[in-house]
Amino acid sequence: MPLSRSVCRLQTLLGQAGRSLRLARVSSTPAPGGMDRGNIISHKDMKALVTGGKARIIDVRLPGEVANGHIANSVNIPVAEVEEALKMDPETFKMKYGVDKPRMDDENLIFHCQMGRRGAQATEIAMTLGYAKARNYAGGYKEWSEKEGK
Repeated sequence: MPLSRSVCRLQTLLGQAGRSLRLARVSSTPAPGGMDRGNIISHKDMKALVTGGKARIIDVRLPGEVANGHIANSVNIPVAEVEEALKMDPETFKMKYGVDKPRMDDENLIFHCQMGRRGAQATEIAMTLGYAKARNYAGGYKEWSEKEGK
């Protein structure tokens, strides 16, 4: 995780041998894969939102991966583009991606990838930009396709 996204503090630890100083980095946000449970959505909850048409799903995989299958109504924004996309004005976002830009207060803004890591990264980016309710579908398309047969 980049240092710019972390809150660092210096801890002085006195070692018994040599009284050496050691530095420890403490992150203010969880590392990918270690997200707060409130920011992760289960397959069951994801399915209910997809079925009800209530989810704003962003697939952060590469276009070649998406071509092999995707979750219905998801929008493909590769993880490398997520920050730039979420910083766009609404008109530019709609022109580029063909859908309305998510609102900062969207309850059901969900990111996913193949197996969870890139989805977690995208979710952290969104949260850093003020999308406080963004969530990661950690099971990713792998779990979705296994359970939904798609």
